[in-house]
Amino acid sequence: MDRADAADAADAADARDLALVEAIRSGDQRAWNELLESYQDRLYTLCLRMVSDPDLAADLTQDTMVRVIRGLDSFNAESRLSTWIYRIAMNICLSRLRAEKLRRHPSLDEPDSRGQARSSKILENREPRASLRIQQSERRRLLGDALDRLDPDHRAILVLRDVRGLEYDAIALVLGVAMGTVKSRLFRARVALRRAIQELSGDVGSSEGVDEQGPSGTQDATPDSTRRTGTQP
Repeated sequence: MDRADAADAADAADARDLALVEAIRSGDQRAWNELLESYQDRLYTLCLRMVSDPDLAADLTQDTMVRVIRGLDSFNAESRLSTWIYRIAMNICLSRLRAEKLRRHPSLDEPDSRGQARSSKILENREPRASLRIQQSERRRLLGDALDRLDPDHRAILVLRDVRGLEYDAIALVLGVAMGTVKSRLFRARVALRRAIQELSGDVGSSEGVDEQGPSGTQDATPDSTRRTGTQP
């Protein structure tokens, strides 16, 4: 799917979400069920990649949905509903990580409770698909171990950008930071990831493909003077 198709799909999903919100505000209970079911798996995956523990991820997913139910009246459609919901989930995950100082990350190959492989999408578009399976497996193991060492803020921005595929403006809304902060933090997160991989492997070449540039090839580090992006409460 190219960027245009992805944008069209996102717009269609956004329109569907807004229609559900209007139905909910009109008292349609079925719309609530449809909305929560449509986000449950995505929220669980995001929480699981942040906290590593399936049971804890399920609890955080439930906490997120409860907060969505309680706070939907405050949603004013200045951002996509998905962005608003991801922000709630990420805040809950980061609060837990900071409180408990968790530093583990889910195995990127271990099947989740639905039997689906959690193979990492992080930076995989920089690896040739012709790589030997054993090299890919080793790289994923190193990547998972390296992510274990990252601060929660660095882990969060990599998950949002390279796993969920959010654009910079959406990440800014989710994290409640300026656009320039997103780009500079992503730059630092990738530098930290590269350094962690090198430390774990003892081989500078093993971090090949983990660069300090974004998917477009332009450097992510920019001054933090970029105008602060508006956020939802």
